[in-house]
Amino acid sequence: MSEGIARRLASISDSATMAVTARAAALKAAGRPVIGFGAGEPDFPTPAHVVEAAQRAAADPKNHRYSPAIGLPELRVAVADKTARDSGFEVGPESVVITNGGKGAVFGAFAALLEPGDEVLLPAPYWVSYPEAAALFGGVTKVIPTAVDAGFRVTVDQLEAARTERSKVLVFVSPGNPTGAVYPPDEVAAIGAWAAAHGIWVLADEIYEHLVYGSSVFSSVAVEAPESAPRCVIVNGVAKTFAMTGWRVGWLIAPPEVAAAVGRLQSHSTSNVANVSQRAAIAALTGPFEPALAMREAFDRRRRTMHRMLGEIPGLSAMEPQGAFYAFPSVAGQLGRRIGSHRVESSIDLAAALLEEIEIAVVPGEAFGAPGHVRLSFALSDDDLVEGLTRWRRIVS
Repeated sequence: MSEGIARRLASISDSATMAVTARAAALKAAGRPVIGFGAGEPDFPTPAHVVEAAQRAAADPKNHRYSPAIGLPELRVAVADKTARDSGFEVGPESVVITNGGKGAVFGAFAALLEPGDEVLLPAPYWVSYPEAAALFGGVTKVIPTAVDAGFRVTVDQLEAARTERSKVLVFVSPGNPTGAVYPPDEVAAIGAWAAAHGIWVLADEIYEHLVYGSSVFSSVAVEAPESAPRCVIVNGVAKTFAMTGWRVGWLIAPPEVAAAVGRLQSHSTSNVANVSQRAAIAALTGPFEPALAMREAFDRRRRTMHRMLGEIPGLSAMEPQGAFYAFPSVAGQLGRRIGSHRVESSIDLAAALLEEIEIAVVPGEAFGAPGHVRLSFALSDDDLVEGLTRWRRIVS
C-alpha cells in the first residue's frame, strides 16, 4: 500500500472497461487502426433537440449559479413522470435524487444502506464498479455465479442458498451488463417477492431499460413485486438511451428517507450536477423519443450481426444478447494455444493478444467476475464491427 493512502482507496482497482478504452485510444492516437469493442457508450451524437436545449441553458444566467444538491425541481418531476410512464412505477419527486451519472447513484445507494460487514449479494457476471463501490462503504460482496445455460440469470434458489443473517442488499440488473441478459417478468416478480420476504434491499439498475430486443421485455422489480418497493432503490439515467454518457446525469429513486440521506451526502460532496446538463436531461425526458428508437434499431441490427459472426469464430460460443449493447462469449476454446506471438492461457491473455496482434480491444471476463469470457460492445459502427470480428476470425482460423 502506498504510504499515507487510506486502505479504503488503496484497495480499489481501476475500472477495467475504462482502462481498455484508454489503451485503445492511446494506440489510435499513435496511428494504429484499433477497433474498440470495449466502450459502454453509444456511438451516436446526443439528439439535436437535447443539444439545443443545453445551448439555451448555457446562455441563461440562472444556470450559472448553485442549484439544489438533490437536483433541479423540474428534472426531479420529469424523472418521476418518466418512471411512471415507462415502467409503471408511481413515485413522487421527493423520492428522486439527481446524481453524477449512474455511478453516482450506485455510490449514493451503498453509502445510505451499508454498514461495515453488511453483505451485498451480487450475481455474476456483474458490472465492474458494483463490488468496488460496496467495499468503499464497508460492504462484503458475496458473488453468485450464473451460467450461460441459465441465460446468465440468477434464481431464487441460488439467492436463498447465498443468504445469511448479514445479507442486506441484492444488486439486480436487467437488462444486464456485460451479458445482455433480460429477466422475464415472472422471474423478476419471484426475486422481488423473495427479497421482500427476507427484508433485503434491492438495488435495481435499470439504465438499459429501453434497450431490449426481439420478444424480450423490460420489467421493473418495484412493479412486478410491489411488496419489494419499500426496500427498493432504482438507479437510472440518460446516458445509454439518449447517447448522453458525457453529460453525467443519472438519478436514484428510493424511499424518501433514503433519498434524503443521499441528498445530504451530495450536499457535502458533489453538490449539484451541472445545471446545463440537467436542463439537457429535461429535454431528453420530455422531448421526442424517435432518436432513441432509431438508435435502438441500429443496436438491434448490430446485435444480430455480432452474434452471427461470433458463431463463425473457432473456439467461441455466445448467448444471443437480449438487451443492452454487449455480447459476452465464452472463449474457452481459444485458451491454451498461441495467437500470433502470444501464449493465451486466460481471457486476460487473450484480450492482450487481440489488441497487440490484430488491434481490436475487448474487455476480459475477469473484470466482471467471469474468467473465460470477454465482453464486446456492439455500440460501434457497422463497418468497424464487421472488420474487427473478421480480423479475429482470420487469426484463429
